[in-house]
Amino acid sequence: MAREIAEIPEAAARLWPGSGEAERVAATLSRRSFPLVVLCGRGSSGHAGIALRYLIETRLGLPVSASAPSIVTGYEHVPRVAGALFIVVSQSGRSPDLVAATEAAKAGGALTLALVNDAASPVARAAELVLLLDAGPERAVAATKTVVNSFVLGAALVARWAGDRALADGLAALPARLGQALALDWSAWSADLAAAPAAFVTGRGHGLGTVREIALKLAETLRLPALGYSAAELRHGPRAAIGPATPVLALRQADPTADGVDRLVRDLRCDGLAVHACGGPDGTLPWLPDGHPACDPILMLVPAYRAIEREARRRGLDPDAPAGLTKVTETL
Repeated sequence: MAREIAEIPEAAARLWPGSGEAERVAATLSRRSFPLVVLCGRGSSGHAGIALRYLIETRLGLPVSASAPSIVTGYEHVPRVAGALFIVVSQSGRSPDLVAATEAAKAGGALTLALVNDAASPVARAAELVLLLDAGPERAVAATKTVVNSFVLGAALVARWAGDRALADGLAALPARLGQALALDWSAWSADLAAAPAAFVTGRGHGLGTVREIALKLAETLRLPALGYSAAELRHGPRAAIGPATPVLALRQADPTADGVDRLVRDLRCDGLAVHACGGPDGTLPWLPDGHPACDPILMLVPAYRAIEREARRRGLDPDAPAGLTKVTETL
């Protein structure tokens, strides 16, 4: 896991220069009109899908829905998605439910696009269009570089599809900034996790996919129950579960959602709660100068991954092979 985290900047750099394949697929999509987009993915791939949803809805104005593969595999119904764009995100491309959902979407009239790391995988074969993550082999059970490349590839597709020059410029700067992010030390946060019975991660907007991904990594790598919530949702029922022993990691990118995250951080601290914040005037964790607000949450994955991997080893856990998990998860 540590080695693969260190490979993230190089892996991301392979995706952007020229962005030939993303540009080709974006050109195909631009020639069609879609009533909606349906995203499909589980675990970390689903979190990349959350980030992609925000980009599609903010840059292209298309409504986005999340696919529920069990509608196909469990309830045996083919969704009526004629004219829609169905995007499946999968690192291995081998889970039977994702294959079935992709095939059903195609049968239901959708154009299917797969973002995968293996061109020969069943998911890639099931889709009509394919974009490769090009992250290289990944052996640790806890996925890192394939996750980052899933976020980057989704953003590259939208940048080309929407003709968003600012997003394209942000992506061009991303590999170098990812290299800088490797030097950020978030051990102040991970140290607070040592005695915690649970942990919370919060953020908003473009950061929500990163929030959910970090919470997952805490659960699978540290065996720590962790919950990732929107900063808006955290003010509702979940707020009652936060106490002095449950540290909060707050992620804030410089966009219209920033004020809401800032106010939540201040309110939680006024209540005497432990909050580690990245970004903004109330930030306590090492951070870089603000870049593109859709790209900065991708950067935040890197110091979080490093802190989690190191904390796992400090506890005597194997971050490369968490108990009960396998590299390829096959569900129906």
